Amino acid sequence: MKTAQAPQRSAAAPPPSIKGAARPAGHARADRWRRALVHNLRAYAFLIGGIVCFAVFSWYPAIRAIIISFQKYIPGSDPEWVGFDNFTAVFHDPEFATAWKNTAMFTVFALVIGFAVPFLMALVLNELRHAKSFFRIVVYLPVMIPPVVSALLWKWFYDPDAGLINEVLRFLHLPTSDWIFSADTALVSLVLVSTWANMGGTVLIYLAALQGIPGELYEAAELDGANIFQRVRHVTIPQTRFVMLMLMLLQIIATMQVFTEPFVITGGGPEASTTTVLYLIYKYAFSYQNFGGACALSAMLLVLLSLFSAVYLWLTRTKD
Repeated sequence: MKTAQAPQRSAAAPPPSIKGAARPAGHARADRWRRALVHNLRAYAFLIGGIVCFAVFSWYPAIRAIIISFQKYIPGSDPEWVGFDNFTAVFHDPEFATAWKNTAMFTVFALVIGFAVPFLMALVLNELRHAKSFFRIVVYLPVMIPPVVSALLWKWFYDPDAGLINEVLRFLHLPTSDWIFSADTALVSLVLVSTWANMGGTVLIYLAALQGIPGELYEAAELDGANIFQRVRHVTIPQTRFVMLMLMLLQIIATMQVFTEPFVITGGGPEASTTTVLYLIYKYAFSYQNFGGACALSAMLLVLLSLFSAVYLWLTRTKD
């Protein structure tokens, strides 16, 4: 009795099961990519628009400024490559050290005044039980005023003869001051203007962080006999630490680029006591017509802020 034998298959031909399984897997992968592309097409379109805007209005000017910093650039003529000559000339400028010193002092004063005051105001607003919305609007109102208008308003406030501040001091029989007209008080006066004009957004961010702290933590602290200062130290500050660190970084970067207040209120004076780095960049570009020097100084500021931001984020990194 003979048994049926299976037909012989050529050794060179691949098994039908392997060949048939490979094509559906490839088609399924392509279908998934196609569906993901179609599903996210609108998001990609919005993303491309944002990238184009950043490239045209932010990245290209920054790269162009770095290139000009190595050139002798005069509008209307061909640029001439001069290497590091612009950096050398700017570094030996007598105003260079003065501008950096004033900028550093402005940043320190802004941290002492402008970093503590918004946090304290947020604590007060968080404890209010009535008229919360009204006081939030009042605190945020200066942010909605154009910066130039705020600077002109405070310039009148600081007038030693008819200014509002000295008039109030005379009414209270207190000594007056020259404010922005004295080299000893001009820089601190500008810090007060900057703090008043920009603290509204910071206060609201702090307030949002404070309202996100669980109330059980404060209740437990009260049961342990903690007073208000101990609750702030052991509950509020640890719970808002991340927000405080980020706002400190942003504030340092912003104050290192202060320009509006020195330009509008003091014009860099008196005796160059309010000449900041950004104001010196403006003078190089539009007063001296030295665009290469202005870009060189801008590149120095960019490198310094980038290094500071990297080191700061590295030092304050957490596992979170």
